[in-house]
Amino acid sequence: MVPFMRILGIETSCDETAAAVVERDAEGRSNVLSDVVLSQLDEHSAYGGVVPEIAARAHVEALDELIEEALKRANVSLNDVDAIAATSGPGLIGGLLVGLMTGKAIARAAGKPLYAVNHLEGHALTARLTDGLSFPYLMLLVSGGHTQLILVRGVGQYERWGTTIDDALGEAFDKTAKLLGLPYPGGPAVERMARDGNPDRFDFPRPLVGEARLDFSFSGLKTAVRQAAQDIAPLSDQDVADICASFQKAVSRTLKDRIGRGLQRFKTEFPAIGEKPALVVAGGVAANLELRGTLQALCDKNGFRFVAPPLHLCTDNAVMIAWAGLERMATGAAPDTLDVQPRSRWPLDSHAETLIGFGKRGAKA
Repeated sequence: MVPFMRILGIETSCDETAAAVVERDAEGRSNVLSDVVLSQLDEHSAYGGVVPEIAARAHVEALDELIEEALKRANVSLNDVDAIAATSGPGLIGGLLVGLMTGKAIARAAGKPLYAVNHLEGHALTARLTDGLSFPYLMLLVSGGHTQLILVRGVGQYERWGTTIDDALGEAFDKTAKLLGLPYPGGPAVERMARDGNPDRFDFPRPLVGEARLDFSFSGLKTAVRQAAQDIAPLSDQDVADICASFQKAVSRTLKDRIGRGLQRFKTEFPAIGEKPALVVAGGVAANLELRGTLQALCDKNGFRFVAPPLHLCTDNAVMIAWAGLERMATGAAPDTLDVQPRSRWPLDSHAETLIGFGKRGAKA
């Protein structure tokens, strides 16, 4: 039987600085003792996106205090934790360096094992923390930098069934918002405007709909939005609302087709699964209520359980990093050595063919 374990998690991959203390009991049940997140939204909003140098400096300034606060809220000391888990990639290299080096220093000083965690694996395993899911299950990861459909077979066992061939969905939301003069972050801004818009005014394309492959594409949709906005400029508030509603409708219909085909593939490959199969949605874009509604209806139609972790665990947080470390510990995986290096690119499925770039830093997706 796996023993009781407690871990300190650290997350600094982008523009949130976070620390958390999480427990896992012998039966695999979780207990979140603390969850501290400091957003850098104010630092980056003036630039319309995340500035890597500003993000890294903000992590340096805040991380030590956040770790102290996480331990204080959990009512534990470093002596009471069994290991340290820190995000090691993918993400902005400056931020990753801050978090991983801090994790290394704490592990060395306190004599604790270190687990360098893949940020995407944190998203992939969060549903086991919140909903106790059993393997296997499907995960749709929709964040600022990733749009992927992943088969989660087990801890460290991931198969990429689909990925974006150009822009990620979060990027498409952010760029659409910027084009329309909406504030950063773009996803919530587009969703707010869409509530008062006519989703049928513009017939935007639904890229790759109808194709057997399970990949995604949003670059053409983004271009169509720009052309529509230019054609009717200057834009009124109602024009902006209508464009946002039509854009969101196109995204919703695209996901319905892409994910629907993924659900059918899952049922074909796992016909005798012992319980209701599950589709998990993770990442910041998972907060969009219309997209959640589309996926919920799709799951209901296909006999799947729809699992969407609480919104604060869909965006970047240290709870998921701590939990991923605990899951690795439970499998008996050896900790990482203190010479482990951060990785700005780190795909979950290292065997999948890269579709949108490969260089010295490795595969992008």
